[in-house]
Amino acid sequence: MSGTANGVPATAEYVNGEVSYWYREIGLPARRAPLPGPRDYDVAIVGGGYTGLWTAYYLKTAQPDLRVAVLEREFAGFGASGRNGGWLSAEFAGSRERHAAARGRQAMIDLQHAMFAAVDEVIGFTRAEGVDADVHKGGLLHVATNAAQDRRLRAELDDLRGWGFTDKDMWLLGPEEREERIRVAGAVSATYSPHCARVQPAKLATGLARVVAGLGVDVFEDTTVTEILPRGHGGRAARAVTTRGTVTAEFVIRATEGFTASIKGQRRQWLPMNSSMIVTEPLPDEVWREIGWDGRELLGDEAHAYCYAQRTADGRIAIGGRGVPYRYGSRTDTRGATQPQTVAALHTILRTLFPAAAGAKVHHSWCGVLGVPRDWCSTVDLDHRTGLGWAGGYVGSGVTTTNLAGRTLRDLVLRRDTELTALPWVGRRVRRWEPEPLRWIGVQAIYALFRAADRAERSGPPRTSAYARLAGLISGR
Repeated sequence: MSGTANGVPATAEYVNGEVSYWYREIGLPARRAPLPGPRDYDVAIVGGGYTGLWTAYYLKTAQPDLRVAVLEREFAGFGASGRNGGWLSAEFAGSRERHAAARGRQAMIDLQHAMFAAVDEVIGFTRAEGVDADVHKGGLLHVATNAAQDRRLRAELDDLRGWGFTDKDMWLLGPEEREERIRVAGAVSATYSPHCARVQPAKLATGLARVVAGLGVDVFEDTTVTEILPRGHGGRAARAVTTRGTVTAEFVIRATEGFTASIKGQRRQWLPMNSSMIVTEPLPDEVWREIGWDGRELLGDEAHAYCYAQRTADGRIAIGGRGVPYRYGSRTDTRGATQPQTVAALHTILRTLFPAAAGAKVHHSWCGVLGVPRDWCSTVDLDHRTGLGWAGGYVGSGVTTTNLAGRTLRDLVLRRDTELTALPWVGRRVRRWEPEPLRWIGVQAIYALFRAADRAERSGPPRTSAYARLAGLISGR
């Protein structure tokens, strides 16, 4: 039997890294030309992931004569947009109370309803533009596997009732319905929401990039932005300084998410949190008959060091989790390579949740980074005085939120006063992360405490572990 470096059973074709399995499935895209030298645009977007591409798409469709450029260090969709778990969900990152404090409780409810609508907005885009991204709107299942998780799951459901979720937006499943959907070993309760669809992330990213380029947006790849500068005295335009020349524009939008720390002056803006995934070989029909999962729901658990999973279009299980959460000095991975101990941990979760798939071999493992603000709340804004805008800090909930960000940035650039620009995540100001080594020590402590909490809750009393409460205090979530 072949295996990974730490003994996890693997296929003979096992790959670690090389961006992600999603790109392995479809092949890495051919690189577009880099920036040919200094250029001038109406809007320059730094980052060719979902945020940058959605922003370009909505700007160009709203005002076709706008001169828009996307500047990408690698290729469009190289980062989290082409590596994530494929959850097109209505979940929004951060404290609802914290967002409500900005513009009122109803504004946060409006934001949640906007997220519901954004799921269908993305699905509608794929149909209208002919983007085959393996979309299947099967909903989202959250499963509790011990008494403490069950208590949190029920409390979260009760809380969501006050934030725009009706009994048609999320509900508690009875034991029979839970078993009919997905048979998760040890499950004691589960909630279901219809506001979620499975996507193949790389197919969505490459399809979106193709559509954006077809609209006349200049997508420059292999173009590294080193610094973003605001408007200056004497009418000097905002600028994106690259290794291939400086791009001036009326507006420069930072859409770099987990790679924001690579830009001069932005090292402490958003922390690049690491998340890892594995995908199995295709599972035989008899295994699927034991597991179920005919509805292709997205699946998550209620652990503090939580996991996320999907049944892929080609009959595999893709499952992810935090692994090694942060690299010292805000460093990022090398083309998606992840650690052997992380592969082992994810394989253990797979076997625990799905004993029927215990013999399944790992076919690919990879990782990527996502952006985390100091208060763990996403933000979007545009400063008309400086000409600088940004969106990100999605904390792992970006597949849908990026679409909402792109439409919001469109309205901000075009000076439209809309329902989107009134949402409470617009214009948030968040303090920066602590300098090293405090940043590294803090994140390591947080996730060590979360893992300790999960261990304690497996056989402990039906309440959230004190370890997790301490981790929450340290993190500021």
